[in-house]
Amino acid sequence: MWQSSPPGSIYDYIRVASFSIGPDGLIEQWSSRAAGLFGMSSTEAVGRDPVEAFMPAELRSDGHRRVGEILDGKEWTGLVPFRMPGEGGAHGLAEVYVMPSLTGRGERAALCIVVDVRALRRIETDLAASQAIFGQSPFGFVLFGTDFAVVRANQRFATVFGGAADDHRGRTVEDYLPRAEADRLSATLKRVLETGESVTDLQLVGPAPGGTQRRHWSMNLYRVHSGAGRPVGVAGLATDVTRRHIAAREAASARRNLALLNEASARIGNSLDLETTARELLDVAVPGFCDLAAVDLYQGLLTGEEAAPGSWAPAHRESAGGSAELRRVAHASAVADALPTAVAGGGPPGPDDLPPALGSVHRFPFGSACAMALRSGRVEDVPGDEMGFVQSTLAVPMVAHDTVVGLVQFSRTKGSEPFGERDRGLATELAARAAVCIDNARLYRREHERALILQRSLLPPGDPEAAGLDIACRYLPGNTATEVGGDWFDVIELPGHRTALVVGDVMGRGLRAAVAMGELRTAVRTLALLDLEPAEVLSALDEVARGLGSPSGGERSEGLGGSGGAQWPSRAAQKSREADLSEVYLATCVYAVYDPVTRRCTFANAGHLPPAVVEPGRPARLIEVPPGMPLGVGGEPFEEVEVELSENALLTLYTDGLVESRDQPLDEGLAALRAVLTGPQMELEDACDHVLSTLDTQHGEDDIALLMARIQGLPAEAVGDWTLPREPRSVGRARELARGQLLAWDLDDLVDTTELLVSELVTNALRYGEGEIRLRLLRDRTLVCEVWDAGLVQPRRRRARDTDEGGRGLQLVGLLSAAWGSRRTPRGKTVWFELALPDGAPAAELSVEQLLSMY
Repeated sequence: MWQSSPPGSIYDYIRVASFSIGPDGLIEQWSSRAAGLFGMSSTEAVGRDPVEAFMPAELRSDGHRRVGEILDGKEWTGLVPFRMPGEGGAHGLAEVYVMPSLTGRGERAALCIVVDVRALRRIETDLAASQAIFGQSPFGFVLFGTDFAVVRANQRFATVFGGAADDHRGRTVEDYLPRAEADRLSATLKRVLETGESVTDLQLVGPAPGGTQRRHWSMNLYRVHSGAGRPVGVAGLATDVTRRHIAAREAASARRNLALLNEASARIGNSLDLETTARELLDVAVPGFCDLAAVDLYQGLLTGEEAAPGSWAPAHRESAGGSAELRRVAHASAVADALPTAVAGGGPPGPDDLPPALGSVHRFPFGSACAMALRSGRVEDVPGDEMGFVQSTLAVPMVAHDTVVGLVQFSRTKGSEPFGERDRGLATELAARAAVCIDNARLYRREHERALILQRSLLPPGDPEAAGLDIACRYLPGNTATEVGGDWFDVIELPGHRTALVVGDVMGRGLRAAVAMGELRTAVRTLALLDLEPAEVLSALDEVARGLGSPSGGERSEGLGGSGGAQWPSRAAQKSREADLSEVYLATCVYAVYDPVTRRCTFANAGHLPPAVVEPGRPARLIEVPPGMPLGVGGEPFEEVEVELSENALLTLYTDGLVESRDQPLDEGLAALRAVLTGPQMELEDACDHVLSTLDTQHGEDDIALLMARIQGLPAEAVGDWTLPREPRSVGRARELARGQLLAWDLDDLVDTTELLVSELVTNALRYGEGEIRLRLLRDRTLVCEVWDAGLVQPRRRRARDTDEGGRGLQLVGLLSAAWGSRRTPRGKTVWFELALPDGAPAAELSVEQLLSMY
């Protein structure tokens, strides 16, 4: 078949055939289409009666009559049933058009046109269905021709884009969309037409013609073919998805906000440092929430001002010139070469409106949006800078416990979506979370500083001094964040130029352990000044520790609303408190007393690790001191061990944090300590640092206290020691010996005072003591005089009456000496006094009041 008409004509869709009837009523001509329609070739059909050949028997008589009428010159049109070829004798229905004609000899004949009614009915049904779908579809339906102009559009499409449906014929995509989107749609139409591949959910954005609202469409495109299969255009189904897009965007925004809040919970507040917390807030907000951000905190908060609750509120901090002083503690920018918070001032920037530098102290002008946010405690919108790149800014006060601690500013640059109401809520939540963490950090900083003050006040000064000892010490907290703990060391001066060395470890950590340590250290100092033996000191200290740890100690029952009854704590609460206190006030301690004259050191141990000593030329060893029970346990006596130390020996006292950790057993730690101590002799400070740097002290599991002492005994020429018989003339002999020794030491200024006081002490020993008398003078940083006897009665200072001839000797000793006292010894007692060495200035004379106080 060939044709010159455009493809897609009606001829392609319907079944039509033709044949002719001669003057004799028989088929004279038979077309190929007729052969296909009736299933009979021209050889079979030509010469046959069409009525007999095709019509059912019951209709043949009427058929013959019709044929006769037609041959008489009458036209006829009607429906004629016929038998379908190849379909089991099924009947078809044809619409026949019969037109009379004349032969070449002038005889009457007929031309018949036959159309298959079934094909026509299918076309009618398809057209009706197509019209219903096209016209009644709730979606915009448009048909583009092969030139991509609109061939047909339905009313829904016209409702969205304006006008009637017929008005859109001939329009192109440029009439509906912005240039960029139109080019994208044109390219897609061309690809669909050429390849036949359909496109689904093509997203297009742009305002409707004549409108300004930004809309979103989703288009499905597919190629349309003719009945012969030839492409005739592209059909498009357009759906307005603006609401869906807005809902999806809001859902995405909500998910983003929830993700930001989740990230904020995880990242903000990991540090108890104010500035670090502010930076953590900006790390979360930029660029996930905004492009620029800055945090300003009140200067008073950062400097640790003590303020009443609520006094950080802006109403109490404003001045006539603007807000209270703030410090810029953090800023962040996701924009290259952008000054963070360039819009912080709240108005068009001027030459003096540059943003505060990081770390600078500044004020916001009184009428600025930032100052208003600080005053009101509410979020304020800051106008964007007209000449710059910032589109909008939120000034958000940081409020914690109804207190404003600072301000955070979130900014978005031009090109970003401006802040919405949902963003304001998120900004408030982010600022509130950071504010609580910052307030916690402020409270922690305050308490931490107090704890450090407490800790440092309880430890001895960095370079403690002692007669006959060179001392160095170190304290390392187990937790560098708190820097407080229960380990302690102490160096206590005792009479006779002796020194008490103490190292202890309260079980537990943190502030409570530090407080317990302070109480025990104070008790140790008090007991040491009584000049008790080391074992006696620990026994008394054990009683003190048990009193501190007792749940009932110092605790008072509370009355029941004036009824006079007692309110007892629950059994569980009492057990919890008992366990808590027993842990805090359970401690270990080693107490040593060193005598520089004899270079003997007496040790007593309460559950602590043994001291270590290194003597010149020998390996380090642990001094075997019976460990005893920890303080607070009670029930067992403490034992003493006396050790004579050689000159330049190194004595080391320490806590278990130095030698024990989760990864290092105690035995290995002690072996490592002995190994590091057994080395070349070095300066004491260097030795301390060497021990700490060599051993594993960075495990952070426990505090570490280290006390090292180099033994330096008093030289023999600095000691005067004599034994006197128990007779009256020993008083004079004592004065002579003291005078001679002081003159030998070039202490002429102290001769008279020393003679007088020695005379008083020896006289008391003769009058109230027993056995022989021993006199000893020691010269070191001060002059010490000791008088020993075998009597157990301790001297007691009293006020003599006016009529008494005696009783004023100890008063005189107290007035003329720098210090005096007495202590028990294994075989009696010792009474001593101490005088400061002369510094060249004239000695102070007693005042009249001091002299009269003796009478």
